[in-house]
Amino acid sequence: MHRFWEKVIKPLIIATRPRTIVEIGSLRGQVTYKLLDYCKHVGARCIAIDPVPQMDTELVAEYYGSSFQMIRKLSLEALPAIKQYDMILIDGDHNWYTVFHELKLVEQMAARTGQFPVVILHDTEWPYGRRDMYYFPESIPQKFRKPFATRGIEPGRSELLPLGGFNHMVSNALYEHGDRNGVLTAVEDFIEGTSYDLRLYRLHSSNGLGIILEADSPAADVLPYILNTSGL
Repeated sequence: MHRFWEKVIKPLIIATRPRTIVEIGSLRGQVTYKLLDYCKHVGARCIAIDPVPQMDTELVAEYYGSSFQMIRKLSLEALPAIKQYDMILIDGDHNWYTVFHELKLVEQMAARTGQFPVVILHDTEWPYGRRDMYYFPESIPQKFRKPFATRGIEPGRSELLPLGGFNHMVSNALYEHGDRNGVLTAVEDFIEGTSYDLRLYRLHSSNGLGIILEADSPAADVLPYILNTSGL
C-alpha cells in the first residue's frame, strides 16, 4: 500500500483530515510511520492492528506517544473494541472471509456513530482480487476456507504452480475466481448487501487499491481529481 502514499493516500488524508485512523496490517510500518507523522502533527490518533508486527512497537510508542496505539490481535478480534474512526486502511489477511467481515464490522461501527468512514483497501487486483490467501488458515471457518496449498501463482493461470511462482511461501487458494474468493469479491459482495449508498473507486496498479466512500461523502468531491492526477 505504501506505493500509493504520495499520490493518493496522503492527498486524501489532507482533504478529509481524519481524527482517528485504523490500519489493519502494519507489518514493517512503511505506511504506519507516515500515518503517525500526520497524526502527531495534527493531534490525531493511529490505531494499528497486527498480530505479529515487524517493527519495534515500544520504540514507536515512545516517540509518537498518545498518537499511537498497537493492538496485537487479528482484525476481526480487534475491530469490535474500537468505538469510532474516520478512516480505515485494510491490508491484512487477503481473503474473502476476513475482508468481508472486516467491512461488516466497519458497517456496524458506522451504524453506532452515524458516520461511514473512508475505507482504503490494498490487493483488490491480481493476485488476490479473485483468489484467497491465508496467513492463518486455521482462523478461517472451514466452510469459508477454500482448498489451499503452500504453492506459488502466476498471472493468467488459475491453478497453482508445482514449483516457484509469486508468494509460493504462503497459503494460496488452489484456484482463482468463483464465489467468496478474493478481496475484490468480498468488497463487491459487501457493497451489494449493505444499506449504505456506497461507491467503490479502483486503481489497478501495484496489486490494486480500492477506496469505498458514501455517495454524499465530502471526499467524493475530491477523490476523482486525486485519482485522475495520480498517474497510477
